[in-house]
Formats: sequence, structure tokens, C-alpha cells
Amino acid sequence: MNIVVLVKYVPDATADRRFEPDHTVDRVDVDGLLSELDEYAVEQALQIREKREGEEIEVTALTVGPAPAEAAVRKALQMGADKAVHVVDDAIAGSDAIATSLVLAKAIEKLGAVDLVVTGLASTDAGLSVIPAMLAERLGLPQVTLASVVETQGNQVRIKRDTDAATEVIGGTMPLVLSVTDQSGEARYPSFKGIMAAKKKPLETWGLGDLGVDAGSVGLEAAYTAVEDVTARPPRTAGEIVKDEDGSGAKALAGFLAAKKFI
Repeated sequence: MNIVVLVKYVPDATADRRFEPDHTVDRVDVDGLLSELDEYAVEQALQIREKREGEEIEVTALTVGPAPAEAAVRKALQMGADKAVHVVDDAIAGSDAIATSLVLAKAIEKLGAVDLVVTGLASTDAGLSVIPAMLAERLGLPQVTLASVVETQGNQVRIKRDTDAATEVIGGTMPLVLSVTDQSGEARYPSFKGIMAAKKKPLETWGLGDLGVDAGSVGLEAAYTAVEDVTARPPRTAGEIVKDEDGSGAKALAGFLAAKKFI
């Protein structure tokens, strides 16, 4: 069985994130890391391999991004993935979800016969959660998404999906696209042994030419959406202190909350 797990290199949410002059996110000169939600996808791919003991199962981590994005697949290798592919090309910069799904689909096709494509809930930088559906359409595969529990047997996949109104049980036949939520199971930390072993695992780098993708179909110019302007978050101002020296504190606090439409 061949499992491909998609991972993304995102700006660290605790760091100082910036935009390029063209209003795209700066992904090169900022601290970045493997998207936390994608760690759950890696974990579920590894658990599927571990639970199907005795079967020959290969887990490939795949990412699209600039040179620093290699850190995302390196982390997946340290967690236990068998090999990795990094698609990097200057023409990809500024791509929207539609173009990104095209590049990912072509990379998955180049990998050969794939039984399962596993993704996280969404990326922590964009939060769109549309790539799984787009990939399923491009690859002509069924999709089972937003899984909080994943079970496989033979070529069957069954998931539990928790919604606001109900809990759904959904099944599908591989090959298919699977997305998992952060409720699917805590992601493992790379062990020292895993970190050292990852250095010897294969990591291929592909460009658009390797995938047969026209540079004109990706990038900022080909995007269906565009950010027209960005504004820096204003600095935090001092809070208002309500004193109760004369017993009027409750009234002043209620007035403040009402003015802010909190009550």
C-alpha cells in the first residue's frame, strides 16, 4: 500500500509574520514550521501502517513551497514517514488553492499508484480546508473528510465525523482522499532515533518541469483571488480600569460592557 500525506510549511503563529510588497505572505524570511494540523495527518498515516502489521506499506510526505519548506517534510520523516518529495519552483509563489491543488495532483500522479492521500483539517496560515475536495476532483477519487476516527480493513476506509448536529460514520473504498481533524489522535514527537534515521531517508526535489505543469497556470498572475491591501495590526492600548472606591464600580462596569455591546 502506498500512502501520501500532504504537509505544509507555514509561518510560525508566534513569530512576527510579514507580507511581501505584492501582498503575499513572506514564507522565506520568517520563522516557519510544519503546520500543526498536518502533524495529525502524518500521525494517522503512520498509525494505519502500524495497525496493518505484516503488510508492505510506504508513507511518502509531500509538500509544495519555497526552499525552507523542506523543513516540513524533514519533520514528517523524523516522525516516521519513509520518504519525502518537495516541489519547489519560483513560479509557484503566490499560487491560490486552485493552482496549489493542480501542482499537488500532478505530484501525486508522478508518484505512481497511490492508495491513500491523507491531509490535515486545514493549513494554519490560510485555513481554507478546500484542498482535499479539489484533489479528489482532480484525481478522480472519492473523498472521506474531517475524520475524528479512522479505521481501515482491506481496501475499505471507515471514518467517524463529528458535526454540530450529529456524529456520522462514512465509508469508502481505496484509492481515496482522506482528511483528518485535530481530534483524530495526538501527534507523536520525533524520537532521537527517528531524527537520526530521517537523515538517511530519500528526499526528492521536483520542479514544475518534472510535473509537466505550465508555469503560466500557477503563481500570483494565475490566481483567481488577490489581496488588494494589508494593514498592520494596531498596537495594544492600555485597558480601562474601573475603580469601586465609592460603591459605583458595578454601575460603571455595566455601563462599559453595554457601550461595547457585550451585554
